[in-house]
Amino acid sequence: MYRDNPHSDDAHRAAPDARADDRQDEPGVAGPQTIHVLWMTAGLGCDGESVAMTAATSPSLEDLLSGVIPDSPRVVLHNPMLAYENGAEFMQAFYDAEDDLLDPFLLVVEGAIGDERRSGEGHWTGFGVDPIDGQPITVNEWIDRLAPKAAALVAVGTCATYGGVPAMKNNPTGAMGLPDFLGWGWRSRLDVPIVCIPGCPAQPDNMTSILLELVLFAGGMGPPPDLDERLRPTRLFARTTREGCGRAGFTEQGLFAKTYGNDPRCLVKLGCKGPATVCNVPQRGWVNGVGGCPNVGGICIGCTMPGFPDKYMPFMDPDPWGNAAANFQRFTYGPLFRHFRKRNLLLKFEQEPSWRGPAAEPPVAERGRRPR
Repeated sequence: MYRDNPHSDDAHRAAPDARADDRQDEPGVAGPQTIHVLWMTAGLGCDGESVAMTAATSPSLEDLLSGVIPDSPRVVLHNPMLAYENGAEFMQAFYDAEDDLLDPFLLVVEGAIGDERRSGEGHWTGFGVDPIDGQPITVNEWIDRLAPKAAALVAVGTCATYGGVPAMKNNPTGAMGLPDFLGWGWRSRLDVPIVCIPGCPAQPDNMTSILLELVLFAGGMGPPPDLDERLRPTRLFARTTREGCGRAGFTEQGLFAKTYGNDPRCLVKLGCKGPATVCNVPQRGWVNGVGGCPNVGGICIGCTMPGFPDKYMPFMDPDPWGNAAANFQRFTYGPLFRHFRKRNLLLKFEQEPSWRGPAAEPPVAERGRRPR
């Protein structure tokens, strides 16, 4: 086994028992209230989720790691893009998790999973180096090693959840999402299905809030998140983009934008796929509740969906059914809605109640009378 190879780059690593003792000596690192988050970014992707997560505010990444959330377990994050450590020093936590020295831990996968059976003499991904042959350890192998031992397994970003851009038609890698790799019925050691947080990239607060839920669950302080049939947290992905969009009110009136950017009307006729996409970005925004595709004049391209991107292309072309519905709304009941709504506003809701304003002058006979 690679742990016993004295000629490896990792030969300086302590023996398993010594490593465990070292961790026990570090204040606050070991113990049931410390949850380690092992985050692999070496899948087929762009590290977009790791970058996006730094913009989270509810809770922020700093909130999770600094222990300011009352009574929550201490969180130790091992993410190669955000870590101070590098090389063998960074990889140590993953070897420790394999040796059952980090318990409990969450395993987070970012990026699609390549089919290494198609890689020939090479490899699609690599995360650390196998000291026996000097070859990269593939993401696939790390998942096989660590997934059975994780308290929960999280796929972040559409590449990791459903394959995303790397899994487009005719791609040479055979890329797939984590549920396709492990099986949609897979469950963790604590009987939790794979938790999928899709998006390209995933919305920052979606990631940190679900991580907090899973940290509390792993620490025995709460339930795991409820998931829908596509393994998405239901509280985050229960509504379509259209149902949460601030532009949706224009749709029923048959009012549609003609240009990108500063036109506040519905974007369906410019290619927006919001009616056919499950996403909470219009409601949650992007950074501290601000931003998000339709909120700043951009169309929804369906990036949170299992069918993305192939079934949503070309992005700028309106969906045929959506376009037909928009034309129906524009030329039939849309004008009626606008007429009667405007009429109702002017005749009723734009008028103050009759009793407001200065009181009428009392009759002459009642002037000067004192109330009894």
